[in-house]
Amino acid sequence: MTYPVVELRQYTLHPGRRDDLIELFDREFVETQEATGMAVLGQFRDVHRPDRFVWLRGFPDMASRAESLAAFYGGPVWAAHKDEANATMATFDDVLLLRPVPPGTGLPQAAARTGEVPASRIVVTLHFADRPFDTYPRPDLPPLACFTTEYAPNTFPALPVREGEHVFAWFARLDDQAAADAYLADRRGSEPVLVLAPTARSLLR
Repeated sequence: MTYPVVELRQYTLHPGRRDDLIELFDREFVETQEATGMAVLGQFRDVHRPDRFVWLRGFPDMASRAESLAAFYGGPVWAAHKDEANATMATFDDVLLLRPVPPGTGLPQAAARTGEVPASRIVVTLHFADRPFDTYPRPDLPPLACFTTEYAPNTFPALPVREGEHVFAWFARLDDQAAADAYLADRRGSEPVLVLAPTARSLLR
């Protein structure tokens, strides 16, 4: 299944706390979020930023996003673990709200969460503009999926998203860190690039 609304969430954590959050997240916050109707599409360590945790969350539409987020953040699992989770975080408001282009496409996912840490790397390239894109930049790797800004109002304002942004984001997969290093050494663009290492329970890997 593909999701018409996707959040790209980048959390800056307190030094040395990333593995603490990942262990808690993968244990407590995956199936419990999905039980409310949303999808946890991927969880990652940012390879070049040791205090950054990146994850992706998908929704069928903006209305169900509001309902699912209210159910989870108002529910017993978040109540039981929110203090532990929040204690790891310095910031959690770097969130891009995205929609796939073309519509109906989306990120491929593994059939199941294996529990094994893959060697693969997910590369996310972010193109920003001063207005909505009329045409989209051409990815320089075969993309897994492409997204642009979802301009609908934030239906769950308790969790902020970046507003006033015009972004085109494309995702690609490379076999391992050596392939990612080689790609970065050869690329000529200046756009921000995230190199992400999937966690053991990430569907996108």
